[in-house]
Amino acid sequence: MEIYMRGLVPGTVHLCQGQEAVSVGAIGALKERDWIICTYRGHHHALARGMDLVSFFAEIMGRDNGACRGMGGSSHVTDFSRGMLGSPAIIGAGLPVAVGAAMTAKLRGEDRVTVSFFGDGACNIGAFHEALNLAQVWKAPVVFVIENNLYGEYTPYRAVTALAGDIADRADAYGMAHEVVDGQDAIAVHSAVASARSRAASGEGPTLIEAKTYRYRGHSRTDPGAYRPEGELEIWKARDPILILGEHLAEIGALPAAEQKATWESVQQEVDDAAALAEKASWPTFEQAESYVFAD
Repeated sequence: MEIYMRGLVPGTVHLCQGQEAVSVGAIGALKERDWIICTYRGHHHALARGMDLVSFFAEIMGRDNGACRGMGGSSHVTDFSRGMLGSPAIIGAGLPVAVGAAMTAKLRGEDRVTVSFFGDGACNIGAFHEALNLAQVWKAPVVFVIENNLYGEYTPYRAVTALAGDIADRADAYGMAHEVVDGQDAIAVHSAVASARSRAASGEGPTLIEAKTYRYRGHSRTDPGAYRPEGELEIWKARDPILILGEHLAEIGALPAAEQKATWESVQQEVDDAAALAEKASWPTFEQAESYVFAD
């Protein structure tokens, strides 16, 4: 948001503050050879997958040394070398792609699982049901992860979803394994995805995981989030995923509370330095952009 307000980001931004535990927990449970596919709100997935910070910021700023040479921008920060199969801007478009990728691995006999990340809004479109149905029929090695942040753009998902229970219950229609998990707790997400990955890799079929989380910002840069009930944001911020993870780490002695402030400051400096380097990078040329559109 800071670099956007400075005029360094072409287009808009879709921030994922508040949802970090879903990506960190899920991707931490995967193997390097696994594939993932996310959405235009995919910054946290890219970082959790280990994308270089300079390359990350350069892509958001549209610079030539970005992960996609500046051609994807904020909505499409992806890196195929890290098993990221893209970040479709069409709602739900990644689900059938994930099933197809999973079937590639299955038909080749590869120990590779595909994870598809999508929001609650995608669960009401045809591609969601078609993808789940075929994945279960074919026992595709795929894990579906719903990042349920309560809103499809500006609309509460309960207002447009005919469900008495959880979205994950829809998996019952396909006889598919499913689980609801605290999306603010990276350890809980990690455990759920690790189990689902093991099930998929062993030929037992897909799993639908609903991670209940929350985005602190509006849908995009121009959305102030005025549709949210008073006090809702504060309730969710009290269970911030970074603070929850910090508590877990302190409890097991992996990162004592006294050391967390220094760690936070160190990481913040690393982020600031990367952004500053990306800002100095050159823009792609028209000829480069043209070469990505037309074949030689």
